[in-house]
Amino acid sequence: MGFQKPTGTQDLLPGVVERWQFIEEKARDLCRRFNYREIRTPIFEQTSLFERGVGETTDIVEKEMYTFLDKGDRSMTLRPEGTAGVVRSYVENKLYGEPDVSKLYYIGPMFRYERPQAGRQRQFHQFGIEAIGAIDPAIDAEVISLGYELCRELGLKGVTAEINSVGNPQSRADYREKLIAFLTPMRETLCKDCQSRIDRNPMRVLDCKVDQAKFTNAPSILDSLDEECLSHFEQVKTYLTEMGVDYTINHRLVRGLDYYTLTAFEYKAQGIGAIDTVGGGGRYNGLVAEVGGPDQPGVGLAIGLERIQLILENQNIEIQGIKPLDVYLVALGEEADKEITKQLFKLRQVGISAERDYLGRKMKAQFKSADRMQARYTAILGDDELARGEIAVKFMETGEQRTVKLEDLANELK
Repeated sequence: MGFQKPTGTQDLLPGVVERWQFIEEKARDLCRRFNYREIRTPIFEQTSLFERGVGETTDIVEKEMYTFLDKGDRSMTLRPEGTAGVVRSYVENKLYGEPDVSKLYYIGPMFRYERPQAGRQRQFHQFGIEAIGAIDPAIDAEVISLGYELCRELGLKGVTAEINSVGNPQSRADYREKLIAFLTPMRETLCKDCQSRIDRNPMRVLDCKVDQAKFTNAPSILDSLDEECLSHFEQVKTYLTEMGVDYTINHRLVRGLDYYTLTAFEYKAQGIGAIDTVGGGGRYNGLVAEVGGPDQPGVGLAIGLERIQLILENQNIEIQGIKPLDVYLVALGEEADKEITKQLFKLRQVGISAERDYLGRKMKAQFKSADRMQARYTAILGDDELARGEIAVKFMETGEQRTVKLEDLANELK
């Protein structure tokens, strides 16, 4: 075969994709309980949306975006993250006109051109939530707690939330001067990206994965926060403590996107190697206005589904895979075969998962097929049983078998 999947992508095959579905169903159920509603935005957007929202000096915009010119000579980009598109939709569709906080969630693929490795792909998948319209620290804590609860309910071990405050524009301006003073003496020892960012966006330097060890003694932004920012951060911590969320403070945590203000956080997991971040997020009070809407505050998170899968595998956590088949129908005879086709469709119509043989195999081979599909029951119909309006039903776990009326098959299986 001359074709292979693109580098940094994967095929999610039957037998594996069911694990993804289980995680997605858990995320959807949590969002139902937390009163978040699903939103689906385009996979590509105008490039300028990400340049303005994510930030021109971020790794995402500078190195990782899949950008192309469409046939109208417009610059478009496959979405590298979910928040900018959700906020654009929030503004364009005037969701800010609703009386309540807009609480939204999404699940879908994102795209970044980077070196593929365990837990990091060029096409990857994220579950994310956005709460737009409230400044209350309680909703920051709610967002953090939802992601933490997802990890807990999936059975992940050793997951903690690391939190920080990146302040407001004024406190960041004060911190910028302190940080530049700390970084300047070591400029020549830093990677080229860090060297170029010291003057343009020094907080981005703290997010560098190459020189992270050199920043242990960097000044803490918490020392530059004004009273309002400190109060907000203290309230977030109080709410998290009340909810029992396991968190630590990481004063060097800035996240990789420029739109964050006040709360920033990440989820860390043990036992998955150097890439130990499961997901994260924060507050983005200026982003709605930046993309053309009213000045509405917002906070959100994103969790990588590939990272979740990696932790499940490394921690040997078994989750629900392929669901067993309810019933496998076996036909013995030409007239029975026609009836089985009819019964198969009727069972599926009332919610019963059912299958039959399409390869003309003998009864023994059909029973083996039923075993492979983990069928709970087999239903055997011969021409004699058909003439009596009956069908034999066998419970595969015990081998118990009994005869029921054809017209009662669905009710008996239920």
